[in-house]
Amino acid sequence: MNTMLRKSVLGIAGLAFTGGVFAGPIAAHAAEPVHSTKPAAVAVQGDKLIPHGVQGAQSKIDLNDEQLANAKAIIAATKKAGLPERAAVISIATSLQESKLENLGHLGDANDHDSLGLFQQRPSSGWGTPEQITNPEYSTLAFLKGLKQVDGWQDMPLTEAAQTVQVSAYPDAYAQWEQQAADIVAHNWNS
Repeated sequence: MNTMLRKSVLGIAGLAFTGGVFAGPIAAHAAEPVHSTKPAAVAVQGDKLIPHGVQGAQSKIDLNDEQLANAKAIIAATKKAGLPERAAVISIATSLQESKLENLGHLGDANDHDSLGLFQQRPSSGWGTPEQITNPEYSTLAFLKGLKQVDGWQDMPLTEAAQTVQVSAYPDAYAQWEQQAADIVAHNWNS
């Protein structure tokens, strides 16, 4: 299926899934600056972590201890779910976009609807209770459950796989975090 047709089908499916409800919030705050880099011509992690190469300019943030711990929790949950490293790359890139790997609680007006946690999941959309969603293992397993339901996620570009689960208003934004997510997984998968 060509890319344009796939995007159209996924877009229509996403709209049907949400019933027209905006369910893919983006963090309203940016605690740390985002550093853009030029797109990589060749993926340094090879076919396993970045099978399609990166799409577009890449962003990178410096991670503090809490953010790194959250990334490691995503990796541990991915292993617990019995999924490969690519699933961890997709999960970490999604969390980088949604929360900058910060476990977001209620932020008042800065919250987009009732979005919480690493993936900005919403209790009102059935992701779980606020307590569950702000548990890194639970929220990752919930995201991975959605990912496993995406037919062919292993063969999709990262942004398409993430978008199909998250149904974001900014579907291409996930792609900018692929290199950093792959680097984090490569460095921490076996530790």
